[in-house]
Amino acid sequence: MESWLPFFVIVASLAVVLQAVVLVAVYLQIRRLGQRAEQMALDLQARVSPILSRIQVLVEEAQPQISSMIADAAHITHLARTQVQHADRVVGEAIDRLRMQLLHTDQILTGALEAIEETGSNLRRTILGPVQSVSAVVHGFQTGLEFFRGNRARRRADAPQAETQDESLFI
Repeated sequence: MESWLPFFVIVASLAVVLQAVVLVAVYLQIRRLGQRAEQMALDLQARVSPILSRIQVLVEEAQPQISSMIADAAHITHLARTQVQHADRVVGEAIDRLRMQLLHTDQILTGALEAIEETGSNLRRTILGPVQSVSAVVHGFQTGLEFFRGNRARRRADAPQAETQDESLFI
């Protein structure tokens, strides 16, 4: 067993040395990657910095125009709201006036129809009443004439019979 111990010590030390070499290699690789990342960040910043400054200048130049457009939009919105309220008020008043005119027209037409109906009733009473009375008088006169004619004709037809009846009464 004694012979194996130095062998394991040598293998363990070689493993530790190999791990140290790997760690140094990893460290160097990470350092290179860090330098590359730093270089890329500097390049990106060099490229982006002019773009950002241009955007900042454009925003600063456009800000008064944007503010003006926003103010104009707010003013237009206010004017539109005012006009809509005015139009609503005008339409409401027009509808109220139209309703009143319709009621007034309805009252006028109702009054006119009632007057026409009353006139028709009066006309019927005034004209048809006397016409009916005259018609009744004429009808009565006709009936009277027919009765009178009928009695005469009966008297003539009944005259010989009446004599016989009268004679039969006188015995």
